[in-house]
Amino acid sequence: MKKLYPSAAAALDGVLRDDMLIAAGGFGLCGIPERLIDAIVDSGVKGLTVASNNAGIDGEGLGKLLRTRQIRKMISSYVGENKEFERQYLAGELEVEFCPQGTLAERMRAGGAGIPGFYTKTGVGTEVAKGKEVKNFDGQEYILERGIFADLAIVKAWKADESGNLVFRKTARNFNLPAATCGKICVVEVEEIVPIGSLDPDHIHLPGIYVQRMILGAPYDKKIEFRTVRQREAA
Repeated sequence: MKKLYPSAAAALDGVLRDDMLIAAGGFGLCGIPERLIDAIVDSGVKGLTVASNNAGIDGEGLGKLLRTRQIRKMISSYVGENKEFERQYLAGELEVEFCPQGTLAERMRAGGAGIPGFYTKTGVGTEVAKGKEVKNFDGQEYILERGIFADLAIVKAWKADESGNLVFRKTARNFNLPAATCGKICVVEVEEIVPIGSLDPDHIHLPGIYVQRMILGAPYDKKIEFRTVRQREAA
């Protein structure tokens, strides 16, 4: 099965549709599938529900899909760096399901493992627990969280071989690995593609069985969300 496609648009051809659920890797602007996000913007699909730790920043990452109003609902943990996200949410234009980071990662992992739900103490007694089943185990309350079963997963990896075995680079692994497993179809963009057999099996983070399509996205401009610098003192 040939997994390598010539472009992001080609890799997403026949996969995208309105009102679908997409699981997206990345944390801030670290490890985001930016080529695939751009192709989704260009496709014009709308009414999307996106499960991702955050929604990028204004004009970058998933922020591009917010700007074009293609996202209907976000399932997210952290949204503090995106003013357009804030504006749409407060105006009632964007539905938001807030989810603690660990819970979101576990919801994706559960979906990838075929687990429909699990109990956790995280969020008990808070807004997170509203409307969710509460169960008592050994005198402690836990809330039921649902696994995420996405129609499509879009992720970013550092290296891949031609069969789709993936290696992530340092913190850019973040949500990419659990997101990749919970999608019915997983499309990956990578910085480098190497021959089959050249990756040490012990160093592979995600087996190629999870990957249906991939593209070579390099070169990348490594973006930073914001810079905090110290003023130089006078000599």
